[in-house]
Amino acid sequence: MKFKKILTAVLAAAMTCSLAACSNGGSSTPGSGDVSTDNSIQLASTDKVLNIGISKMMDHTAMNKSEKGFVDALESKGYVDGQNIKIDYQNGQGETSNLNTIATQFVGNKVDLIFAIATPAAQACFGQTTEIPIIGTAITDFADAGLVNDNNNPGTNVSGTTDMNPIEEQIDLLLELFPDTKTIGFVYTASEQNSVLQCKLAKEYIESKGLKTTEKTIINTNDIQQAVSSIVTECDALYLPTDNQIASAMSLVSSVCNTEKIPVICGENGMVENGGFGTLSINYYDLGFQAGLMAVEVLEGADISKMAIQKSTNYEYAFNEDAVAALEITLPDKYKDFVVKTASAE
Repeated sequence: MKFKKILTAVLAAAMTCSLAACSNGGSSTPGSGDVSTDNSIQLASTDKVLNIGISKMMDHTAMNKSEKGFVDALESKGYVDGQNIKIDYQNGQGETSNLNTIATQFVGNKVDLIFAIATPAAQACFGQTTEIPIIGTAITDFADAGLVNDNNNPGTNVSGTTDMNPIEEQIDLLLELFPDTKTIGFVYTASEQNSVLQCKLAKEYIESKGLKTTEKTIINTNDIQQAVSSIVTECDALYLPTDNQIASAMSLVSSVCNTEKIPVICGENGMVENGGFGTLSINYYDLGFQAGLMAVEVLEGADISKMAIQKSTNYEYAFNEDAVAALEITLPDKYKDFVVKTASAE
């Protein structure tokens, strides 16, 4: 009898503790301590760990910044890796076959959302699923890449943020600083749709000003040395779009161009940090953060097929200190606050 009384007391105490825990209203939710008191955005689920796959085409400054911005945006809204979400980070190493394998893996694992960094990564994922929502970034034109029906009304399981450059303003910057330029060269990857589009738009603008253009295309990074060494003999300046292969080898590009006194205007500031002369560019961390906020909306029930592609409206100058010195140019005072050191030298 005495044992039964003790057991009854223990059970009663356990029930009391359980009820008290329930009355705390979600205080045990993973990551809830990081959630803002702003009730405008709530976590989509308090009892399920959401799986998010990140497919990054390759390692380079812009893509890495986008990835960090995306993850930081999720955390800012209470979605913390290892707590209420699990992120599967994958890197395609610049190979289409790897990107296809990653996409297949994500679909097989039934992830809740995919974040695709760069056009080939998004295309590989879209080719594997029309059901799992895909948020993309570092993609110049989603419609042109066949990812959506319309950039304003996607109509597919894809949306995200575009990295379309202020191309005309970048060309104007080149001509402002190097007014004697007569021929502008391009080097880009023939298979990168975003690069093809950017160079097409740039050439149209350059030719409208009565200037000439010349170009070399590459298949992969192994072709860059020869392409750049050849084109610097044919042009007065070089324009490089946000090409992923080129961006990953900017130290090689800059070593050739600085020696030959050829200014390199780049599609984005990460390329300048790694050796290019200068740019007027979007910020890839901000672009990734913006994409992350879109992902939060999707995780909380938004219809991705109706989410218009978003773009950045904030641009920033950047000029590489070593390239400025190599070209022996004095920047106007208005640009002197935008000089950056070469990343590898820091």
